[in-house]
Order: sequence, then structure tokens, then C-alpha cells
Amino acid sequence: MNEPKKLYRIEQGAKLTGVCGGVAEYFNIDANIVRLIWVIVTLCSVGAGLILYIVASVLLPKKSDVYPGY
Repeated sequence: MNEPKKLYRIEQGAKLTGVCGGVAEYFNIDANIVRLIWVIVTLCSVGAGLILYIVASVLLPKKSDVYPGY
């Protein structure tokens, strides 16, 4: 039986807190694309992307907490 996807922060390969890397793994795309989109959203929406990033870094668990073997 397939386990449902879970959103988390990555620890290995993280640039800041691992939010973009975790989102990229969730959607199975390159992390640099997610980072670029996040920067564009932050610049176009007067900092809303920054607030969302901070909230996500606080709320999302680490990958090692979601999958203990990693």
C-alpha cells in the first residue's frame, strides 16, 4: 500500500532552513526552481514570501522526524 506524501524540511543540501528543498522533493522538481519562484513571490508581494518562508520553517517538521531512518 502506498504511503501518502508528506511535506517536510530537508537537512542535507539545505541552503537556509531546507523549506524550498522539502517543497521541491514533495513536488518532485528541482530545488533551484522552487527557490527562484520563492524569490519572485517575495519581491513581487512586498515580503509576503519571506513571511511564508519563516512560517513554513517553523511549522514544517524535519525529514528525519517524518522518516526516522534518514
